[in-house]
Amino acid sequence: MTPASYGPMDRALHRLAFGTLGAQRRLAEIETRMYQDRIEPDHGRRPVFVTSLPRAGTTVLLEALAALPEFAAATYRHMPFTLLPLIWTEATRHFQQEAHPAERAHGDGVAVGFDSPEAFEETLWMAFWPERYRDGMIRPWTEATRDEGFEAFFRTHMAKVVAAGGGEARRYLSKNNANLARLPMIAAAFPDATVVVPVRDPWAQVASLLRQHRRFLDLHAEDAFALRYMQGLGHFEFGAALKPIAWGTEPPDPAGADRAEFWLAYWADAYEEALAGAGDRVVVVDHDRLSADPAPHLAALAAAVGARPEADLNALAEAS
Repeated sequence: MTPASYGPMDRALHRLAFGTLGAQRRLAEIETRMYQDRIEPDHGRRPVFVTSLPRAGTTVLLEALAALPEFAAATYRHMPFTLLPLIWTEATRHFQQEAHPAERAHGDGVAVGFDSPEAFEETLWMAFWPERYRDGMIRPWTEATRDEGFEAFFRTHMAKVVAAGGGEARRYLSKNNANLARLPMIAAAFPDATVVVPVRDPWAQVASLLRQHRRFLDLHAEDAFALRYMQGLGHFEFGAALKPIAWGTEPPDPAGADRAEFWLAYWADAYEEALAGAGDRVVVVDHDRLSADPAPHLAALAAAVGARPEADLNALAEAS
């Protein structure tokens, strides 16, 4: 499940999808009318957003929560038309392949397959606010950035992802690192949402951020499609795709990203801003304590996000 594994037809399809976010946004309105009998508005309520800087353990938390039957998240089967989860799921139903997990491009031992939850939400934000991604950076969102049309669209999109997942799911779950730059807006626009923010030892995280940045610089130099793939999905965290979030008044200069000092300053600025914008619906998770003793921390997380039964997460922790 890496860009390198895609053949010519897959790559052409992804390029088409990445270049048509505006058209997908318009088609999504048609999708809503087509599948109105399957879309349950209540399933767009009480969402859970997992967010933090990369390499803080967001994937671990996403997978843990996605294992609970009440949650549905976007998966690789929604690719590449991520704004059309119902249309694309139906269109590809007879061509779907079995999930054979393989290590992701990060080279960190995390295996993913077609049914794995992943961070595909950013395309929605890009479709509504393309101007916030210009000049080599991402500009944070504030409460003043709110847009009623976007909020209604997003609520419906959440319900569509739940509908596409089927089963017992009734709540939307996502992982999106860039949501760390939107905490005040999310709190105002989605007051029923819970935002889960894992925090990791800064020295370990900085080392991992630098290592991944260098790894993806090499990958992007070797394969131009790998770069286009990350840009098309709004994954601007590393490599040649890097677009740092403009925390504070001094936007970070990506030219310095090959040094640990860049990532340490970025870490400090990001969490200072996040702490200032965090509301009472933000749940902070200590990644290092979670890794050392998963069971009690996962149970506490289940309670914090209102998931039941908590025993499901305890069982997951014991099996890990």
